[in-house]
Amino acid sequence: MTNDIRDYASQLSDQNSRKAGTFSYLPPMTEDEIHRQVEYIVKKGWTPAIEHTEPEHAHLSYWYMWKLPMFGESSVPHILSEVEACHQAHPRNHVRLIGYDHLAQSQGTSMVIYRGTQQ
Repeated sequence: MTNDIRDYASQLSDQNSRKAGTFSYLPPMTEDEIHRQVEYIVKKGWTPAIEHTEPEHAHLSYWYMWKLPMFGESSVPHILSEVEACHQAHPRNHVRLIGYDHLAQSQGTSMVIYRGTQQ
């Protein structure tokens, strides 16, 4: 039996080697795949929230919040337009979308939609 599990060579000194969440280990999502993830957040009744940070600080637990969480928001286009507005306001930052699960009182999902560039 062979072991197909590989170590991931990530280093703080190499910003390009860092990953931010489960989806970052996969190929970049298409617009349709992102749309379906937002639909999933809405379908689950989770609260969408948008955060951003400079790439060099992405490994820290604190990211800046873009506006307030979108309590009760069920419009996928509106959520995506807020993600885009955050990206336009902070084009060099990573921008992530979070779905807060109010029942579990934790994050149900989190995904970086835009990867920033190091300044």
